[in-house]
Amino acid sequence: MDWGMQNRLARIIDPKDNRCVMLAVDHGYFQGPTTGLGQPRPLFKGLIPHADALMLTRGLLRHCVDAGQARDIPIVLRSSGGASVLSELSHEDMTVDIEDAVRLNVAALAMSVYVGGPGERGTLLALSKAVNAGERYGIPVLAVTAVGREMVRDVRYLSLASRIAAELGARIVKTYYCDDFEKVTTTCPVPVVIAGGKKLEPKDALQLAANAIAGGAVGVDMGRNIFQSDSPVGMIKAVRAVVHKGARPDEALGIYEDQKAREFARAK
Repeated sequence: MDWGMQNRLARIIDPKDNRCVMLAVDHGYFQGPTTGLGQPRPLFKGLIPHADALMLTRGLLRHCVDAGQARDIPIVLRSSGGASVLSELSHEDMTVDIEDAVRLNVAALAMSVYVGGPGERGTLLALSKAVNAGERYGIPVLAVTAVGREMVRDVRYLSLASRIAAELGARIVKTYYCDDFEKVTTTCPVPVVIAGGKKLEPKDALQLAANAIAGGAVGVDMGRNIFQSDSPVGMIKAVRAVVHKGARPDEALGIYEDQKAREFARAK
């Protein structure tokens, strides 16, 4: 592995503890102005200092992220698309030219694959195309095991999708947590981060993160459980405590509640 590839991976996953808290804010590429991301610029200013990596589209990166503030945060660039919530989501392709990714100084490309979906072949070929381009420039690819409406998020499916993504050259896999999750991580030869998924109660989201780490994940790529929280900064601080410090969910919940109380007091 060349130095550039190693450096980019080390920026995303902290080599000191082999952990990562990634902030996922790329939802608009198929959902539009989803709840919590209607005005992303002020949100990003508060959250970027607490994230290890930022996953978003090139449109938001160019127009809603201050280059000075974000000079030290690695960018995981959403590079697949072509469908919306109004259509069949699995019909995605690579949407970002590798030279544009280089201009944006990204740390990784993010591509969704829909194993078992109508667009399976196209998304797997698009992933391979992104890997080929990324390898030429020392840019890793993160594969997202997107799940279609008809697919079950169980260990059999997620281990299948994760392993295929790794076999095609993904350097990191983002997947969902499930029962027997360690079977997913032990059969996937590259680091695994988990998706936060739908909005949960704060303690449940923190328990999800703790379970994933215990099951072999190197970290989380959370979005809605952070930016839809009534204290996004409090929530990302709490998630960091679980992932990087090994805090119990109830301990981390206290971090979230303390931050929320301080914000409430300042607003009075």
